[in-house]
Amino acid sequence: MAIRIAPDKDAPSIAIEIPLEKPLPDYDLEQMDQPTPRDVDGVLVSQGFRDLVDDARGVLTQLIAEPPPHITVCHRPGDLDLSEKPHFEIAQLTGAISPGNEVYRPGLWIVLKDLQAPAKQSVNETTLEQAREIVGELVKRLGLE
Repeated sequence: MAIRIAPDKDAPSIAIEIPLEKPLPDYDLEQMDQPTPRDVDGVLVSQGFRDLVDDARGVLTQLIAEPPPHITVCHRPGDLDLSEKPHFEIAQLTGAISPGNEVYRPGLWIVLKDLQAPAKQSVNETTLEQAREIVGELVKRLGLE
């Protein structure tokens, strides 16, 4: 799966794109590869896709609030919060049109904001790794892999 995770330049947020590559019968999403972006639009407005977005929001909220033990947390210098949790907020979670090789696919577009990072600074590598681990767990729990 070609998940794209990229920190935003000069902002404490991380953009995540998760293209859907396999059918998801539980969401009535059978045909992922579409010939044009306009064809993907029909998938993005379907009830099944909306249900997937709702489930993704619920799972992601849970993972941010209570990350699994394998998600490592390293405190930054000066960080007095000893909660041992990543400090993310879901800034955006919506559908996306993901280009593939001569096809287009529906996907999830997520923006996570680091609530403890300075306002005009990119996230550090530790925070980026925490986001990668959370997204990996999200993909696993939703059965997107």
